[in-house]
Amino acid sequence: ERTHGKLDDQLVPILHNFLTGIVVFLGALKLLTLFGVNVATVIAGASIGGIAVALASQDTVKNLIGTFMIFLDKPFHIGDWIEADTVVGTVEEVGFRSTRVRAADTSIYQIPNSKLSEIVINNKGLRLYRRYKTELGIRYDTPPALIEAFVKGVKKIIIAHPETKSDSYNVEFTGFGDSALLIMVNVYFKSLEWGVEQSSKHRLHMAIVKLAAALGVEFAFQSTSVMIEQFPEKKSIDLKYITSKEKIDAVIKEVVDDFSKDSEN
Repeated sequence: ERTHGKLDDQLVPILHNFLTGIVVFLGALKLLTLFGVNVATVIAGASIGGIAVALASQDTVKNLIGTFMIFLDKPFHIGDWIEADTVVGTVEEVGFRSTRVRAADTSIYQIPNSKLSEIVINNKGLRLYRRYKTELGIRYDTPPALIEAFVKGVKKIIIAHPETKSDSYNVEFTGFGDSALLIMVNVYFKSLEWGVEQSSKHRLHMAIVKLAAALGVEFAFQSTSVMIEQFPEKKSIDLKYITSKEKIDAVIKEVVDDFSKDSEN
């Protein structure tokens, strides 16, 4: 059962186990007293045995120190999504010896607290937004006016998207790939939930695909073009692109308006 605070969620299991151990220990001493056993002798023997056990269990002591360091530094809380070395998942429990992390495929990782207190931890649960960056590749023969129109249209789609930060985004023609002109798209989604992020990506991608289809912009794929300048009775392929500014603006407006209506429904 969850408490009102994330720190309480971490402390409660540890305190519960600690107090349970004390109750069991005191109960055992009381039981020994009832059977007539000298408790002082038992405690003295336990002290000597405890030294031997401590020497033999240095890793346990290191893990216990690591637990205290985790509570002091607070690198994460219960429920946070973290990346710790090769482990990626949600923190479920912080114990005396180890921390339990559940991965996206529902598998469980038990990470010793001594190791967890020493490695670099990327706490994605503390992010303000989810960043998404991708590249769109369009054909090399796309006219400059259409490149500008496509970039402009994608920017308007991002602004109209209800789940993106409309004041923090980048859409620019950034380079020349082996088979495509590269358009960089960098956006920030407001929701930190993984499922909502995927849904937001889907809506963004669909709007971009519809924009490209409406403008006549074709996405490129890995290919090799052979250009033949002169060939008897043959003509080269003449691709028809929209170049009229009025028509381009009208197409962009129509696509963005349709996207805005879909977002409201």
